[in-house]
Amino acid sequence: MSKPIHQDISFDATPDQVYAAYMNPAQRAEYTEGETEISTDEGGAFSCHGGQIVGRNIELIPGKRIVQAWRVSGWPEGLYTTVHFELSASESGTQLAMDHYGVPDEFEEHIAGGWHARYWDPMRKFLAAKA
Repeated sequence: MSKPIHQDISFDATPDQVYAAYMNPAQRAEYTEGETEISTDEGGAFSCHGGQIVGRNIELIPGKRIVQAWRVSGWPEGLYTTVHFELSASESGTQLAMDHYGVPDEFEEHIAGGWHARYWDPMRKFLAAKA
């Protein structure tokens, strides 16, 4: 496995709004256009994209940090990765720093592109429409 996938994303919304857009199942289902179940508790499970992505919340600090154990359903049994999101206020709204650890090399390009296509770009449009 290579170095973590690192992405820095800017949003024209507050850290609390970005956190809610990711962690609130109704909001998340709206912009990912898929079935989403997500616990808002540490240790709670989540499932999105019709069960293609599953995992557990490891650490949740509203408006500041999300850490999740995360896997694609088709990956080898027991293979989980760890995703860290750090949210901070910026002049334009929120800066999100994401580090996705443990992604096998053969999936890295697909997963990196998927974050933008399935989360960041749709989330940015969703938040802009709510402004």
